Amino acid sequence: MLEIILKGILIGLCISVPVGPIGMLVIQRTLNRGRKFGIATGLGASMSDLFYTIITLFFLSFVIDFIEAHRFIIELVGSLVVIFFGYFIYKNNPAVQPKPNETVQHNVYRDFISSFVLTFSNPLFLFVLIALFARIKFIHSGTSLFETILGILAILIGATLWWMTLTFIVSHFRSKIGMHQLKAINQITGGLISLIGCIGLVSSLI
Repeated sequence: MLEIILKGILIGLCISVPVGPIGMLVIQRTLNRGRKFGIATGLGASMSDLFYTIITLFFLSFVIDFIEAHRFIIELVGSLVVIFFGYFIYKNNPAVQPKPNETVQHNVYRDFISSFVLTFSNPLFLFVLIALFARIKFIHSGTSLFETILGILAILIGATLWWMTLTFIVSHFRSKIGMHQLKAINQITGGLISLIGCIGLVSSLI
C-alpha cells in the first residue's frame, strides 16, 4: 500500500513539474495576483489530471479508440485553446489585478476553471499517463479497487505538493517585482504559451 502511494506521488510530480503552459500560467498568476490565485490555477490543472487518470485506469480502451479516430480535431481544438489563453495573458494588464489584501472570490474560481479547461483541452495527455503507468508499474492485475483509488488520490497529492511549492517560491519574489516587470512577464508568458499552441497547430495541419 505504501508503495502505490509513493508511486502515485511520483507520477503526480512527473506530470506537474515540467514547465509547460500550466506551469507558466501558475507563475504568471502568482506574480500578478498572489499565491492563492496561483494555487487555484495549479489545482485546476490537478483536477483535470485526476479526471484523465480515472479515464486511463477504467476506460482506457474506449478512450484510446476515440482519440485515434478524432486525433486531428482534438489536436486542432487543443492548439487553438492554448493560443487563445496565451493571447489573453499577453494582453493582460497587471495594473488592474486584485491586490494581495483584496478578496475577489470569483477570480479564484475563474482561475481554477480556466486552468482546468486549458489542461483538459489536451486529451493526448492520456498517452503520457499510460507511459508513466507502464514505466513505474503503477497498477497491475492484482491491484485492488481500494489500492487503485488510493493511488489516484496519491497522484493528486503529488501534483498539489508541486503547485504549492512552486507558488511559495514565486510569491517570495513577488514584492520585489514592479508593474513594468509584471507586464513584461505577462507578455513573455503569453507569447510562449501562444507559441506552444502555434507549434501544435502547425504539427496538426502538417
